[in-house]
Formats: sequence, C-alpha cells, structure tokens
Amino acid sequence: MMSNLPPVLSDQQLHALLAEDVPFGDLTTESLAISAKTGSIRFFVRDPMTVCGVEEAVRLFQLCGAEAEAHVTSGVEAAPETLLLEAHGSASALHQGWKTAQTLMEWCGGIASSAAAIVASARRGDPDAMVAGTRKNVPGNRRLAVKAFKAGGAVMHRNGLSETLLIFAEHRQFLGDEPPAETLARLRRQCPEKRVVVEVGSLEEALRWADTDVLQLEKFSPEQVAETVAALAERGSRAVIGAAGGINAKNAEAYACAGARLLVTTAPHLAPPRDVQVRFSTTATEV
Repeated sequence: MMSNLPPVLSDQQLHALLAEDVPFGDLTTESLAISAKTGSIRFFVRDPMTVCGVEEAVRLFQLCGAEAEAHVTSGVEAAPETLLLEAHGSASALHQGWKTAQTLMEWCGGIASSAAAIVASARRGDPDAMVAGTRKNVPGNRRLAVKAFKAGGAVMHRNGLSETLLIFAEHRQFLGDEPPAETLARLRRQCPEKRVVVEVGSLEEALRWADTDVLQLEKFSPEQVAETVAALAERGSRAVIGAAGGINAKNAEAYACAGARLLVTTAPHLAPPRDVQVRFSTTATEV
C-alpha cells in the first residue's frame, strides 16, 4: 500500500472544519474552568484498518495550539491498539480538536480499508489488475476521498469532468448517426494526449466501439466480461477492458479473472467508518 501521503487540506480548509464544530468556543470546557489545564490525547486503532487522514488530524491539533505527532502514516495497514497519533496541550486545545480529528480518521479509514480489500481481491484474480475509484464522493470531500482511495492502493477513475474523455450513452444520444470511427477520430484530433474511454452496456455496443482506447463494461457479469473479452480479441481490438457497476471486495477477483484490467468502483465511498479509540490523560501543570 502507499504510504507517506501528504496532507491534502490547506490550513484554511482545516480551520473551516474546526469552525463548523467549534463556532463560538467550547462552552463545556470554558464553563468548567478547565481550559488552561494541560493533558494529552491519544488515538488508537480499535479494529484492523488501512490508516488514512492522520496527517490532517495532526495539523488540526497544531492549529488548535497543541503539540501533535503522528506515529503512523496514511496507507499503513494497522492492527488493533496501534497508536495513530498523540497531542499534548491545554484542555481547551485538545477538546477543540478531538472530534473533528477522530471523525476525519474514521471516515477516511473506512474508505481506505474498503479500497484495500477490493485491491487485494482483484489482484488475487490478476496481479496486474487496477482498481479505480469513481468521483461519487460526498460532495465537498473529494480531496480526502481521493487520498483515501490512494491510501488503499487504488487509483482514481477520474477526479472530475475536466481531465478525462469518457463517452456515456447519454453523450451518444446527441451524436445522431455519426459513426463511431468518425467520433473517435474527432476526439483524437481535439485531444491528442488523451485516451478515449467509452462506456457500453452490451456485447453489441462493445463491438461497435471496439476501436476505442478503453471500453468500460457497465453492469456486466463476470461471465459477460469474459465473453466480451474473447469477442474483442477475435475482432483484433486492442482496447483496455474495464468493468464498472457493483464492483466490490466479494466479486473483484472474479472480474479480474474474467479479463477486466481496470475495476471501477464506488463501494469505498459507501463504506462504514473504521473505529478509532480516544484516550485522554492529564498533567499537573497549566498553560
């Protein structure tokens, strides 16, 4: 798995996360008159997980005025009781950063762990298979979602509409009777440095667009993928075959065995968060 992934959120974005949770100060900590007391907070893995988001969590505590240190990096496979990070400082700083940091690591860890499981499954079917995450993230959280997919060993299918050529059936409705060869030639003239990806829903459509660079087979079963791969090989097509729609850790191996070189998945976006345990301790001094 990848490691040493840098933070993907700026200080401004991290301040916005803190402002969402602590818009007008911490009423409980202030009312108890414990803000200046000092202590430590430590975060531990409760269940096995692929770590992600620890770098952002460390910076959150630093922005709150605490000293913080990561003990693992994003992309690491961590066992239960692994210490993720610790922070030292005032009770005020520790309580302000606590839930935002914990939730961020839990959410990112869920995506990363799910992606890692799909990658492992796919590579049991074909060691060269690639898993690609879709852009169906929770709106506003793409940077973290992309980092989490990468932490799990996956790549991104596309980070947005501006960078890739992906022709859906919804695009082809507007092309009228233009032959596929003419469409492909036009796109290759217009974007000579880009591969052309075409999503198809049947073997017939795959054969019709066989001269594209990448064929994305939408909601094909593994058996249908194998049939399509064989038909395209007989046709002499050199298109890379991708499978999309319902790809998960339970079926990725079968799709890779069937000949899908690229497995496009949304499943990690919907994964439950991983559980991160928090432990506080106090010290005798005040700040």
